[in-house]
Amino acid sequence: MDRHIHFDRLHNFRDLGGYPAADGLSVRWGRLFRSDSLGKLRDGDWERFLELGIGAVIDLRYSWEIEAKGRVPEHPSLAYHHLSIEHRPYDQAALGPGVETGPYLTERYMEVAHDGVGELRTALRVIAAQQGPVAFHCASGKDRTGLLAAVVLALLGVCEEVIVEDFALTGLATDRLLADWRADHPGQEPGWPGFGQAPAEVMRLFLAALTREHGSVRAYAAGLLGADDALVATLRANLLEPARQNT
Repeated sequence: MDRHIHFDRLHNFRDLGGYPAADGLSVRWGRLFRSDSLGKLRDGDWERFLELGIGAVIDLRYSWEIEAKGRVPEHPSLAYHHLSIEHRPYDQAALGPGVETGPYLTERYMEVAHDGVGELRTALRVIAAQQGPVAFHCASGKDRTGLLAAVVLALLGVCEEVIVEDFALTGLATDRLLADWRADHPGQEPGWPGFGQAPAEVMRLFLAALTREHGSVRAYAAGLLGADDALVATLRANLLEPARQNT
């Protein structure tokens, strides 16, 4: 099943459902979504978004990004949570061609994993407390969104290879995300060949670095993000279901 949900202005909106977890379970469809900026929602896109029944939105961007690009429209059905998990801004488009994508982004992700513990802790609690669908996003739905997705999926018992594969799916949206950047920067091209790319190596290196430093993703989340057994049990109860058998 194609987990990308089509919108005219959103390019990287995906359902995290269907991924296999431990004990014969899988992630529920229609309960957990990741996306590029929901500030782009307009007209038919907005109506399509509301049809998904999402009750909470977690916006992982900086305040200045929201001021420049807007946020998800207000609606009585939506609880909005602004949780900027990245604390050290950097400009990927301005990087030079000599910067290696995997090692560079791994270092940035590790910074976010440690700088943003307060916001990440709150994000996990919001997701655990929400009885209905939740969406979380940053600007492109790749880096900050990918980090939170990886942590949540790991806590749900999704294996590392599937987490890596989910991260790399952003590559299907890269061309459209780059087109948006060019529209905002007329006559310019990104200086970094890795800009907008989501190679599997990035997530694989990040998970390895997190495991080296903390023992496992679960240990990192338990020690720094307050993801104790009770919170993990709630996440799993809300977001997992028996795996569907192919007939």
